[in-house]
Amino acid sequence: MTDITAQRVLVVEDDRKISDLLQNYLRASGYEAEAAYDGRDALRQIERQVPDAVILDWMLPGLDGISVCKAVRAFSDVPILMLTARIDEVDRLLGLDTGADDYVCKPFAPREVMARIRALLRRAEGRVKTSTKPWEVDDASFRISWRGQWLVLTRIEFMMFRLLLSRPGRVYSRDQLLASVHDSQRDISDRAIDTHIKNLRKKVQAVEPGTDCIASVYGVGYRFDIPD
Repeated sequence: MTDITAQRVLVVEDDRKISDLLQNYLRASGYEAEAAYDGRDALRQIERQVPDAVILDWMLPGLDGISVCKAVRAFSDVPILMLTARIDEVDRLLGLDTGADDYVCKPFAPREVMARIRALLRRAEGRVKTSTKPWEVDDASFRISWRGQWLVLTRIEFMMFRLLLSRPGRVYSRDQLLASVHDSQRDISDRAIDTHIKNLRKKVQAVEPGTDCIASVYGVGYRFDIPD
């Protein structure tokens, strides 16, 4: 546990029982846990000292979780796990489009929340290790290399992969991937996104067999994970 003892997680939840439960689990897992019970206080705390991760409830007094997330993304890339009782796909996508990294639906198992937080923190650590990343993006030439070898990509594949690589661990919806190809989006359908992702996986695996770095997130979209 010594590698995570200094990591601070802010729990933003107005239900004190839920907040106390999550804080207890965080401390038992070796994290420092802090709390905010409304959106405005949460934003003030984050602006004063950005934590290592935020567990953010959607429905909050003062300022809702979506508004807090938007405000935080204006100045910080801190991992945000959204808690929501809203289970519709549109609502989940709204949270992710706003800048949340992941979400958990209420009611939830505290151990699942801890697992999600650990995963977000690992990905955040991976984002700052730029010197060891296995890829390189050449915007001028519309090229991306993997392990030093340039991949043969179509323009659409380049634009989609570039977006995924821009923020490892972030889930991008199919609409976001479509938007990333700009003027070419009229030429591809939502279903075709899956085909382009499949092709990208094959091209990376042709260079590095066994690599599975583009994960499917059921009902939402895709996420790039930095390989070990």
